[in-house]
Amino acid sequence: MKFTQVFIVALVVVCAGCTTAAPDTRAADEAAIKALEARFTAAFKARDITAIMANYVPDQSLLVFDVAPPRQIIGADGYKKDWEGYLTAFPGPWDLTLSDLEITVGGDVAYGHNVQRTAFTDQAGKKTEVTVRVTDGYKKINGQWLISHEHVSVPVDLATMKPDLDSK
Repeated sequence: MKFTQVFIVALVVVCAGCTTAAPDTRAADEAAIKALEARFTAAFKARDITAIMANYVPDQSLLVFDVAPPRQIIGADGYKKDWEGYLTAFPGPWDLTLSDLEITVGGDVAYGHNVQRTAFTDQAGKKTEVTVRVTDGYKKINGQWLISHEHVSVPVDLATMKPDLDSK
């Protein structure tokens, strides 16, 4: 009988460690994603496509719905070409102000949304300002958060069917 009691006590002690919950890393993960968005903003302002693309999954799993055609871009190589097109069309200074960033983390995936006020300068020196809504899906890969899905949009005035490039 004594052996049974000792065995039960040992089992309880061992199993007590089994019920310890995994540490809650949501705050650290949210901070890491905010840092990713800050790196993206800096890379955008610097017109550095390599630094911009460092924030995205580097393979064919990337899916982007950008504000300009085509309807969708599949893969990091395709999205890099999209950015290269912007560099050619707008060779002057770029600016970006990111606001209203909200992030929800659940394990190794997360999603977030924000508003980006952008400004581009074209070949003739004309500055174009556009406010876009951005929704990102993030994946944590090898301990690093990366954007795996992005949807960029502008509201449309249904009466005129024109985009509202300065939406509030």
